[in-house]
Amino acid sequence: MDLSTRSIRLLITALMAIALLHTTPGFAGECGKKPQKEPGLMAADALAARPVGAVATLTGLAVFIVSSPFSALGGNTKEAWESLVVSPASYTFQRPLGEFDCDRRPATPGK
Repeated sequence: MDLSTRSIRLLITALMAIALLHTTPGFAGECGKKPQKEPGLMAADALAARPVGAVATLTGLAVFIVSSPFSALGGNTKEAWESLVVSPASYTFQRPLGEFDCDRRPATPGK
């Protein structure tokens, strides 16, 4: 497999991961007060969801950099940053291990 084929496959995988990460907030309304502490969920989170989230965060950063001139022209740079970088980073690095039910977003200063 040459470098361009490998790069295309990595890009497709990362874009699919981003698409999957943006489907989880749909379940936020069903969030309970007690997080689940199941070892199987924690292992799946550590071995699969966190690495995919890290790749999605880096891919989102790359897409943000490429699209930032267009976002600036459209006046939605902040929204693009939140959607492409902050959301996957929050999912990956701020969510408790093994907790998939809640959509925890970082506190926004001034709100």
